[in-house]
Amino acid sequence: MNDTMRQRGFTLMEVMIVVVIIGVLAAIAYPGYQRQVEQSRRTDAHTVLTRAAQRLERCYTATTSYQNCITGNKVASDNGLYAVNVDTPTPNAFALTAVRIAASAHDTCNNLTLNHLGVRGARGGTEPVDVKACW
Repeated sequence: MNDTMRQRGFTLMEVMIVVVIIGVLAAIAYPGYQRQVEQSRRTDAHTVLTRAAQRLERCYTATTSYQNCITGNKVASDNGLYAVNVDTPTPNAFALTAVRIAASAHDTCNNLTLNHLGVRGARGGTEPVDVKACW
């Protein structure tokens, strides 16, 4: 063949090899990406729980009671991903629960908790939850 008749481009086999390589890389990277997204969303819960606990502690310092410190017993997170339920069963105790507004199929840490002793907890759906992994 002379140089004027030479065709340029990729063969179907070369294109398919590239598609397979991209598919394998995506299959490896996507679960890690999902895990990072869920961890960053949990940061919203950590922040709102800490702020609510600080608010309750400031009120307790002034009034010697956690009761009636947060009106409505609900606090929303900054990004709107969690709603915090405030429970003050006695004047000297509180329990905060950050409830995921839109539950995620990938995240087992849907509800995070914090109490007046600083004890952190986590509750998921039907699966057991690793508290250290959630916090």
